[in-house]
Amino acid sequence: MTRSGHRRIIPVIGGTISGDVTGVIIPGGADWQTVRADGSIEIDGRYSARCDDGVLLYIGAQGVRSGDPAVLEALLRGEDVDPTAYYFRAALTIESARKPELERSLYVASYVREANRVRYVAYRVT
Repeated sequence: MTRSGHRRIIPVIGGTISGDVTGVIIPGGADWQTVRADGSIEIDGRYSARCDDGVLLYIGAQGVRSGDPAVLEALLRGEDVDPTAYYFRAALTIESARKPELERSLYVASYVREANRVRYVAYRVT
């Protein structure tokens, strides 16, 4: 526990990307989180992906998960909670040497925390 809150690192062990870009999340990234006294979490995620065409992406996610204290406690215990019961959003940035068009936009993501995984839908802000 620090004066900012309880710090924890959640490993990113893999996943998939679908939509305008398709590929896989490369194991080895992490979400650096700060759990505040009220149970809300500040997210600082950093991970990499490999597109189906071999292009590498670096994805940065800065966000927040907040809600009623009882709901946040259930999420911290790893329970499945209806995603309408809490707020979980992030701003994403993407870096890529071979897909510079992805670097020209900001993305906003809406997350769902499930018992054994996190998934999100990202929207490019235009």
